[in-house]
Amino acid sequence: MKSYHRIAYSDFPSWKQLNSEDQVLVRKAYEIAENAYAPYSAFKVGAAVQLEDGTVVVGSNQENIAYPSGLCAERVALFYTGANFPTTKIKTICVVAKGDLLPIDQLLSPCGACRQVMLETEIRQNEMYRVILVSQNERTIIFESAKDLLPFAFGTM
Repeated sequence: MKSYHRIAYSDFPSWKQLNSEDQVLVRKAYEIAENAYAPYSAFKVGAAVQLEDGTVVVGSNQENIAYPSGLCAERVALFYTGANFPTTKIKTICVVAKGDLLPIDQLLSPCGACRQVMLETEIRQNEMYRVILVSQNERTIIFESAKDLLPFAFGTM
């Protein structure tokens, strides 16, 4: 028997077309990306997490010469959120990047480890949250759930 999985998302030419609350989140992600420690890849990534109470938590990628000891921006922000706001639900996460690792028109897509953490965070809070991904040329995609990025995740089948 053949089955299908469909993923719905919204696609915008620019993040500047988003509502003002989402635009603030994108700006904060870009700001924190400047704090990335990326001397090896020169690829700066920023993540901004908006909580249900309006708090915004940010994180940037942190590389290490002893690869793979570094950590992606998404996991920095999500783990900080889990440690410091364990009972406050996440409403949205936004991820942006800057650097030559990808062409400017390609959308940054979180790595597999980040996708798993994003989904498990959603499972922990027992509620979906939106995922905003922004390319270097401003193209923006919004998913309504982290599960859309990892439909057959470890531990969910």
